[in-house]
Amino acid sequence: MSFVMNDKCFVSTLIDIATNYKTLYVKGCFGAPMTAKNKTRYTNNNDYNRSDNRSKMINAASEDTFGFDCVCLIKGVLWGWSGNISATYGGAKYKANKVADDGTERIIERCADVSTDFSNIVPGELLHKEGHVGVYIGNGLAVECTPAWKNGVQITAVANIGNVPGYSSRKWTDHGKLPYIEYQEATKADDVTPVKIVEVEVGVVKRGVKSEFVKTAQALLNMRMNAGLEIDGSCGQATENAIKAFQEANKLSVDGSCGAATWTKLIGN
Repeated sequence: MSFVMNDKCFVSTLIDIATNYKTLYVKGCFGAPMTAKNKTRYTNNNDYNRSDNRSKMINAASEDTFGFDCVCLIKGVLWGWSGNISATYGGAKYKANKVADDGTERIIERCADVSTDFSNIVPGELLHKEGHVGVYIGNGLAVECTPAWKNGVQITAVANIGNVPGYSSRKWTDHGKLPYIEYQEATKADDVTPVKIVEVEVGVVKRGVKSEFVKTAQALLNMRMNAGLEIDGSCGQATENAIKAFQEANKLSVDGSCGAATWTKLIGN
């Protein structure tokens, strides 16, 4: 089986969805925008979505909100999801790239090097517990889609490694390497199926900005540099100084603004 993408591309795409898109937990949905047609589709496809509470949430969602569930988030990305609001499934194509339509238990069975030892986990690995999956993105964090907490795609802490201030925390059972992901740097452009990689405008994290994205940057700066930042989602002088210090240490342009180059370095191995 040929790889669909490499680990960095996979992780970056998941972080992009978690930080830059409106999402909602919709069971059985692999990235469809919540248009009127899709709302009808998904409020009738299973008992979970048909419940009064969930159907109200789905019907109240804006059309630029994308629906996912835990395993469908992973399949949607591997099937080519690109955030296309005009496409029925956000750009994903069912069973594209020869990626199977697996549930939570079957997808972990396909993984290599499955382990309950979280000291050896690497970014891009599947995280699993009974009935639920996510993806490890490094630095003790995961991306998962869950009705808990923020009720959609979100960044959470992996409790097996340790709690991270400012993040909800989940303990997982095991982890493993997905057969569709190349767990190393791609050496040629042809090695990676083109997908939407994280697109961050320069200045998204800068002095005066308040957002969940700032909170993620603060946590990563703390883990990379022991910056000692309060993870409050507000970019003040201390966060700006930490960004500048990180940029200087990594030979980046030192402007105190976390743009694409700085973000890529923050989430890298």
